[in-house]
Amino acid sequence: MARIGFVGLGNMGGGMALNLVKAGHDVFAFDLSEAAAAKAREGGCKIAASAGEAGTDVDAIVTMLPAGKHVASVYAEQIFPAAKPGTLLLDCSTIDVATARAVAADAVAKGFEMVDAPVSGGIAAANNGALTFMVGGTDEAFARAEPILGKMGKAVIHAGDAGAGQAAKICNNMILGSQMIATCEALALALRLGLDPQKFYDIASKASGQSWSLTSYCPLPGVGPQSPADRGYEGGFASALMLKDLKLAMGAAQSVDASVPMGAAAEALFQAFVNSGHAATDFSGIIGMLNGELPVAH
Repeated sequence: MARIGFVGLGNMGGGMALNLVKAGHDVFAFDLSEAAAAKAREGGCKIAASAGEAGTDVDAIVTMLPAGKHVASVYAEQIFPAAKPGTLLLDCSTIDVATARAVAADAVAKGFEMVDAPVSGGIAAANNGALTFMVGGTDEAFARAEPILGKMGKAVIHAGDAGAGQAAKICNNMILGSQMIATCEALALALRLGLDPQKFYDIASKASGQSWSLTSYCPLPGVGPQSPADRGYEGGFASALMLKDLKLAMGAAQSVDASVPMGAAAEALFQAFVNSGHAATDFSGIIGMLNGELPVAH
């Protein structure tokens, strides 16, 4: 089995690293949070003192970091100087396409193979090894990365060259953010029109209004499969993260002069929701704001 460095043990990365351990890999992990590092140690990871140390004398390095600036600095300042040539680099962070391509180009120039491999699926999928990976990179890098990513996910899809994974992720999440708002609006309208929510769900879930946001992640408690709505909109996918992805999509759209009015509207609504104190609330909780049950910041 491989020796794998893992940098970033947050809500997503922590579960991902432990799944690599369960698959039999030796995982050398690092996080600035002592609590996150302690949890990883309990799960079988060996804890490194720095990102550079985690990337020393390993076959592959996985990173799961908050934003493009963190990815750029961690690779430039710690991983590139410490890793041996030929090490496979897998960045699973969700960042802007330009930074992903720039870091990949630097990696190749320094003798590494690299893929950008952002994920879809949320915390539960990260813990259960059921993520979907959207991968950008060369055919050769993807072939090396696929067996590692496969231990953390249910689907590993090669989207194209460097940056294509990030492009696919932000386009996918722009659909998700816009779709969730439309679902919430329709459910709120159905309630105000006096429809029974379960009966409306039974109709829409089998009609042309069917969507993942309705049938797999219904934003009304007690309707459909269990979702964060049944837990007071706690856990799941934080609204601040959805807003981050929508902002990345807006930036990408501007860079290629793409028209995205629905995406822009979704960004504005999630910005208002986050500004109202709901950054940590699951993104389906925006139904409360749309239904007039939560304040909107202006």
